[in-house]
Amino acid sequence: MSAARGGAVRSLRVPGRHGYAAEFSPYLPGRLACATAQHYGIAGCGTLLILDQNESGLRLFRSFDWNDGLFDVTWSENNEHILVTCSGDGSLQLWDTARAAGPLQVYKEHTQEVYSVDWSQTRCEQLVVSGSWDQTIKLWDPTVGKSLCTFRGHESVIYSTIWSPHIPGCFASASGDQTLRIWDVKTTGVRTVVPAHQAEILSCDWCKYNENLLVTGAVDCSLRGWDLRNVRQPVFELLGHTYAIRRVKFSPFHASVLASCSYDFTVRFWNFSKPDPLLETVEHHTEFTCGLDLSLQSPTQVADCAWDETIKIYDPICLTMPA
Repeated sequence: MSAARGGAVRSLRVPGRHGYAAEFSPYLPGRLACATAQHYGIAGCGTLLILDQNESGLRLFRSFDWNDGLFDVTWSENNEHILVTCSGDGSLQLWDTARAAGPLQVYKEHTQEVYSVDWSQTRCEQLVVSGSWDQTIKLWDPTVGKSLCTFRGHESVIYSTIWSPHIPGCFASASGDQTLRIWDVKTTGVRTVVPAHQAEILSCDWCKYNENLLVTGAVDCSLRGWDLRNVRQPVFELLGHTYAIRRVKFSPFHASVLASCSYDFTVRFWNFSKPDPLLETVEHHTEFTCGLDLSLQSPTQVADCAWDETIKIYDPICLTMPA
């Protein structure tokens, strides 16, 4: 099923740049950041793209180059112009979209690729968490030049680090060691270890409506939901993808709706509360689909990016119809 049936697809092709992450601005409706890499992230440089929507499609507002592939991006929660990216050289970069050049600051402590970066969503703290292939997670205050602390415990590469939108100082991580872990900044230790899959876990996310509910997406092609009050069994399992799930995101508007993108080139939309949970399959990429986000401003708008050098913003049919 094509996303075009749900409305016009706004698309931008960026030759020579393979998309890794797409994130809507929490401030400016229609503004999107995309982290990209040359040569599929194996070699070459990276580019942070800042895009705006208009009637005719997507317009490039600003681009910033870095000397290694960029794998993730997160917007500041207290300044509409500020973003943080992370890259294959082990560093994080702080950018200001109000300036043509950058970065403002570089944080270099990880010893291998940094695959995940996330800015805390609770207003009482302005902290960034990063996850690396060096098996560590680092906590940063962007106003301080060095990390505040380092979290150890994962036994393989870390693919995803995501702050709880509900609990201050709490974040989740997903790893190639097949575990989902919940961490507490105050104790600098792990709170919960969930053996969530018998495969590498590439992504995790928190439900926006339930502080105890998370979802994981793994190389075994499955999505699993976890209630932190009892992690012995998943509370749901969603099957349908045919290759590894690269990223998963809960909807900001619907308590039981989530989206996932995969190396099977598709984006799928799910409602885990329904007996037949798969709502829609979008097939508009021709390569690994790595970046995915759901708009905080529009209940129907979705952005994704892939290794086919395209970034797309669209309104899937399932989000434009009443639940």
